[in-house]
Amino acid sequence: MQKTTRKVLFSFGISLGVLLIAWIGNRLFPDLCSLPSMALLSLIVLLAAIWLTVSILIMATIWVFKRRGLPESEAIMIGRLMRLTSFFVLILAVAYGYGKLGTFGTLFSLFGGMVLGWSLQAPVSGFAAWILVSLKRPFRPGDRIQLPTLALTGDVKDIGPMYVILDQVGGTIGSEEAVGRDILIPNAMLFSQVVINYTVCQEAAYMLDEVVARITYDSDMEMAEKILLDAAREITKDIIAKTKTAPYIRSDLYDYGVYLRLRYQTSVQDRARIAYEINKRILVMIQQTPTVDLAIPYIYSYRAGMERREEDPSTPNGIYEGTSQVAVDRIPYQGEGIAAADIQKVALSIANEGLLQPVVLRAVADGQSYEILGGHLRFLACKQLGWKTIPAIVRPQVTGRQEPPDTKR
Repeated sequence: MQKTTRKVLFSFGISLGVLLIAWIGNRLFPDLCSLPSMALLSLIVLLAAIWLTVSILIMATIWVFKRRGLPESEAIMIGRLMRLTSFFVLILAVAYGYGKLGTFGTLFSLFGGMVLGWSLQAPVSGFAAWILVSLKRPFRPGDRIQLPTLALTGDVKDIGPMYVILDQVGGTIGSEEAVGRDILIPNAMLFSQVVINYTVCQEAAYMLDEVVARITYDSDMEMAEKILLDAAREITKDIIAKTKTAPYIRSDLYDYGVYLRLRYQTSVQDRARIAYEINKRILVMIQQTPTVDLAIPYIYSYRAGMERREEDPSTPNGIYEGTSQVAVDRIPYQGEGIAAADIQKVALSIANEGLLQPVVLRAVADGQSYEILGGHLRFLACKQLGWKTIPAIVRPQVTGRQEPPDTKR
């Protein structure tokens, strides 16, 4: 602010000096350099007076902004606008002093009007868009709108003659909550953009939302549905009363269980918080309900995984439905013909991601050991990692022709 003030005071001093010199000159040489309409010194006095007035206005603006606690940048913006205005006034004063005001007006109407019209095309279009929006009201301050072609969603804060101001939604956090970052959309763009209004009726700004829970096949389906519906009814009871629309459930089957899709009406501008509250309530209730379990890929379920971890903590990654834990030293396979590099590669993968598939074994005649039918590399890799037991599907011993072991996996 001090730098700006010094500049204004400097301009103020120059203007006063010019006025003083012009006044003295006019006293000493009243007929100096006469012009058609006014004396040269009188013209200088007029120009200096205009500049002095602008300097006073800028200083007053700085003082007012400082008193109101507004940032310096805003005072600078207003000051620049005042200087630009004074520049055009100075040009008109010079034209008037030389008696060429009419000629200047003609030239401006021929060339300046064309340039001005071209430069004001977008502002004029924006002003027309503002009038149309004000009349038709496709959206209003407080609405949440989306501009798909700009990949932009926001809450409308203000609709002015030139710009629509949005409080951006998402952006840096990738959510559907306002982030407090204003975005100016030129009104002229509204003629070429598709605008989606999420809250056409502000008194009931609601939309359909969904929370997904994945449960195991052996879960109590009716109890799981009750947990989800009770959570939605509790969290959105006010919305249900206003919309008269109750939550409901749809489901899909997938490899590890059932997708339960809880669908409910939610507030557009409070969607993220409501979804969080519903998810939290569902998780707490499932943890308190033994007959409902969450499905987890590769482990089958959360409870099944934890139970097997407690039974055999020495094998942290070997948790599978329908498998047995077999001691590694009961499998006498030594890996003949398998390259050490291949074993190392599989061992690194298991160390990072876990054993995603059990080995397949068959008991031999002595009843004390097993032969590998499938998963030779996986077995050698787990043995190299120091596992004491390994998850295995144990097939019964058969007589007659033996099934050849698969040494490729």
